[in-house]
Amino acid sequence: MVPLKAHEIFGNWATLLLPINYDDSINYELLEHEIDVLISCGVNGIYSNGTAGEFYNQTEEEFDIVQTLLASKCNAAAMPFQIGCSHMSPKISLERIKRSKNFFPSAIQIVLPDWFVPSMTEIIDFLKVMAQAADPIGLILYNPPQAKRKLSPEDFAEILNAGIPLVGCKVAGGDESWYREMKNLPVPFSVFIPGHHLATGVSRGAHGAYSNVACLNPAFAQRWYNDIIAGNENSFEVQERIQRFMDECIVPYIRDKGYSNQAVDKFMAAVGGWTAISTRLRWPYRGVPQDEVLSVRKKCASLLPEVFSSEYSYNSNS
Repeated sequence: MVPLKAHEIFGNWATLLLPINYDDSINYELLEHEIDVLISCGVNGIYSNGTAGEFYNQTEEEFDIVQTLLASKCNAAAMPFQIGCSHMSPKISLERIKRSKNFFPSAIQIVLPDWFVPSMTEIIDFLKVMAQAADPIGLILYNPPQAKRKLSPEDFAEILNAGIPLVGCKVAGGDESWYREMKNLPVPFSVFIPGHHLATGVSRGAHGAYSNVACLNPAFAQRWYNDIIAGNENSFEVQERIQRFMDECIVPYIRDKGYSNQAVDKFMAAVGGWTAISTRLRWPYRGVPQDEVLSVRKKCASLLPEVFSSEYSYNSNS
């Protein structure tokens, strides 16, 4: 693929969820099938090794196999894709970038160093080295809510004014003033926010989502994004129902039961039924029990019947 510029990074991007066998190994056959389904759904792009891809818990050999599978299928299908080169170790992240350039991704995602809170001077130095290694492929900075250093619009402006060629970010979003400040950044910059806020985010200037809604059903998430861009009047009503589903059926697993974000992402995929991968996470983290899928699927079908309609679903009975 040709590296994407900031204005070319938009829409509904689906994450690879890592299929884990009972013996804690990666099921590459299921991973290949998952990529095939995402491509067939016509999403705007696919990215690897986000949180749900369990980037923090792979050997370097496994990392390379995952990227090889993704790149070979996406390059053959002309599907934009990003490789997540994030790691808690900046050295390992840097080496992942160097190897990933050979796969010709559309962009590369990274996180900030996360053992000690980095100063802005250290952040700029870190990003400068990473950008040089990635060149000519652009960098996306993934700055999740759990990051030790959460970047403000002013921080992003300082980074970009320092000449760091970031092309975009993946962040939690903010209020109306936050969106105004992000729109005023000094260079073109792709702002991606959580999938379940996409209608509001796009209306305020966001460019897309590395989408948790795509975890539930990538075809449904893509059609919803297309409706948002087309100005379909029901887009906000769909968002209200998506957020109600999240609040009633997903958030309690995090807030009350202590499950991780990656656990609920895989759980949503099982609820949506578009992929055969299980809810299992790699040791030492725990996934939501598989036997809880059916009850939540019934609630989802009541709130969001579109998720299971033939128009959206590719394997809803799995």
